Amino acid sequence: METQAAKILIVDDDTAFQGMLREAVGEKGFAVESAYSAEEGIERASGEAFDLVLLDVRLPGMTGIEAIPRFREVSPSTEIIIMTGYAEKDSAVQAIRRGAYDYFTKPFSLSEMEIVIRRALEKRRLQRQVSSLRRALDREGPLARLIGQGEAMSRVKDLLERVAPLDSTVLITGETGTGKELVADTVHALSARAEGPFVKVNCAAIPENLLESELFGHEKGAFTGALQMKRGKFELAAGGTLLLDEIGDMPLHLQPKLLRAVELKQVERVGGTKALACDVRIVAATNVDLADQVRERKFREDLYYRLNVACVHLPPLRERKEDLPLLAEYFLGRLAGKLKTGQPRLGPGALRAMYEYDWPGNVRQLANVLERAAIFRRGDEITAEDIDFGRGVGQAPASPQASAPLESPLPLREAVNLYEKNLILTALRRANGVQTEAAKRLGVSAKNLWNKLQKHGIDPSESSR
Repeated sequence: METQAAKILIVDDDTAFQGMLREAVGEKGFAVESAYSAEEGIERASGEAFDLVLLDVRLPGMTGIEAIPRFREVSPSTEIIIMTGYAEKDSAVQAIRRGAYDYFTKPFSLSEMEIVIRRALEKRRLQRQVSSLRRALDREGPLARLIGQGEAMSRVKDLLERVAPLDSTVLITGETGTGKELVADTVHALSARAEGPFVKVNCAAIPENLLESELFGHEKGAFTGALQMKRGKFELAAGGTLLLDEIGDMPLHLQPKLLRAVELKQVERVGGTKALACDVRIVAATNVDLADQVRERKFREDLYYRLNVACVHLPPLRERKEDLPLLAEYFLGRLAGKLKTGQPRLGPGALRAMYEYDWPGNVRQLANVLERAAIFRRGDEITAEDIDFGRGVGQAPASPQASAPLESPLPLREAVNLYEKNLILTALRRANGVQTEAAKRLGVSAKNLWNKLQKHGIDPSESSR
């Protein structure tokens, strides 16, 4: 952890000592803030990430010793150093037992203080590094939330494995309903900041006149109704990740201030005059083409390039229909507890209807369609007639082929394999047995097609007859 990024909270009711200590610690390059009671310090730590708390024992109201577990509760990774004006060995031992890193007895030398502070910060840095390594050994945990084993989602997962551990800005693009927020959450979970806060802001959902205050905070009296100081999302996300969702709707006049925050990692509250250091990783998401927005002068070019350091594009569901069975199983499994009737079965006719549909609303629409079908199904199994793509339950499915029942019900995986095999045979016949042409028709790579031919025992030469 770099000294400049370390934030220290001093909790002491002695105004003169507080001022002296603030100045001494600040001269060492640390960012310092103050509180004059344990209760105030706990409130500050619950809304802002501090690396270290210098906590006096003798405080009005709650004592420093009593406050240690409360600080641990609101900010478990923050180190605590106790300060006391009395050479009370029992208090020091009790503080260590309750979770303090170390203690000082007033008066103490500033050189001694600096050594202990740096050791405490180094301990915190090493703990974060260990946690990051542990997560790296179990990366499939967060990635498992991204349902899909097809080629398109495999590319997304590979990219996330490379990008997430870095501290670079990430731009997530894709149509509405493709899961951009989930991917942003995964980026955070795979990063070294996973123990820090993950704060989300929807730039399209907040009125334009409130967005600046929401992002950067405001000082008391900055405008009518600003009755007290408020920290913005940048400050609340310190030490963690900030998701700027629907970034394409960011008002043009706010974009220079956002650019400054991204480039310099500094923010200035509305009505404030001081730049505040802000150690935040930015992840932005949009369903619009920002390059087009730049050409139309609706989005700043410099901000676009600053956000687009690493781009993760989520494919629409119509381009990864091979993942439909897995997605269906996942959503129906979640519905099992909600409906209290066990997990609904998806019949082969319903699955075929889903394959024939283009899913303009993507994964979000799929979840909605399956929940509606599970609620209004006529029997234990969801049939093609139960699937409603927006035309109304019971109306004609996507195509005549989708509604054609099988002679006997099949388990879901067997039905999927049968349907996949028939699709491959049809593509091969239309391509006269040429595998590269068939792969193009199916939207998969030649290698992927070859693996599926082996899986289903298909001889390409025979399929062209």
